[in-house]
Amino acid sequence: MSAQPFGAVVIGGSAGSIEALGEVLPVLPPTLQAAVLVVLHLPRERPSLLCSIFRHRCALPVCEPQDKEPVAPGTVYFAPPDYHLLVDAGPQLALSIDPPVHFSRPSIDVLFESAADWYGPRLMAVLLSGANGDGAHGLLAVQRAGGATVVQSPESAVAPAMPQAAMALLQPQHVLPPPRIASLLTTLHSRRLL
Repeated sequence: MSAQPFGAVVIGGSAGSIEALGEVLPVLPPTLQAAVLVVLHLPRERPSLLCSIFRHRCALPVCEPQDKEPVAPGTVYFAPPDYHLLVDAGPQLALSIDPPVHFSRPSIDVLFESAADWYGPRLMAVLLSGANGDGAHGLLAVQRAGGATVVQSPESAVAPAMPQAAMALLQPQHVLPPPRIASLLTTLHSRRLL
């Protein structure tokens, strides 16, 4: 892999992933230059509480993006309920009401695949705990584009089906529990991970 820095980190999860995010996001340093884009499976009919949960725990700014909002480095974006979150030319963020994927909108696959198209080897994808197979094909797309792939170790996941589905499809570069994922991400501002 080249020594170019990461432009974005995409993170996806479902059941049990808020706990993992609680270990990962608060340790990201304020010097991080990569944008962090997060899709969690949420109830469609209720507003998300993710920004209010993480805003005061993170050194980086945290928000729900607006459609066509330019991607800002060093910002954590949470996909809003009932919208797919995609990376579009610019790069900018796009919100879509296309049909659910794996019964989910937002879908992890949709975010990971669109980000892989834009960022290629400058992308790191992290797949956390979850109870279905969403994210596995997206992680494969990131791998095929030359990006870095990280999966939460199934034994550390509340719901291991999502990590297991990914590991059945590809060999991720890293399979780690949340504290070690956090340690990995804290190095992003200083070097390219191999």
